[in-house]
Amino acid sequence: MPYPRKLLNDYETVALDLHPHWWFFSKAVMLLVASIVFGIVTRVYLDGRDEEVVSYIAIGLIVFSALWLASRYAKWANTNFVITSDRIIFRSGVVAKSGIEIPLERVNNVLFSQSLFERLLGAGDLLIESGGEAGQQRFSDIRRPGRVQNLIHAQMEVNESRRFQVPAATMTDVPTQLEKLEGLLERGTLTPEEFETQKRRLLDG
Repeated sequence: MPYPRKLLNDYETVALDLHPHWWFFSKAVMLLVASIVFGIVTRVYLDGRDEEVVSYIAIGLIVFSALWLASRYAKWANTNFVITSDRIIFRSGVVAKSGIEIPLERVNNVLFSQSLFERLLGAGDLLIESGGEAGQQRFSDIRRPGRVQNLIHAQMEVNESRRFQVPAATMTDVPTQLEKLEGLLERGTLTPEEFETQKRRLLDG
């Protein structure tokens, strides 16, 4: 299911909403297929009491693997990696929910890694370094991680230009703009260096 729009901030837009790559199901699918093959083989090559006992084992394996696959699907459907105009969001959980949010202005670096096999599948991992308490966050089973990395960088640039843009209608109201910048500095939204840069732009303009 898509990320709930009611959890977005005002004027926040979604640039990307991903579920994990289909490789997320691989182990459960392989176990289900192996269980079915095992059940067929026992029917063909065994007979008598041995066949009955092994058949029960095969049925148990098939039921277990089918339930595991169903639970993996439920987790897949309720896991979202979201890039918005303001932040990166990871949210997962069918009943109990957990997740993390990283403001785009706090992202320091975005790295991706893929093995040769993952490149063939179009999957990989993302490592996001941020200035928050978490520091580094790794996200697995991301589809086309290189493209996701590029999109994050693009959204960071748009977000930064929007944060620092001064409306043309208020350019002449320098004291008001300085007060707003001071408020952003006090709340920690702007660093002292960013504050000084924007202050010079206002005074020079």
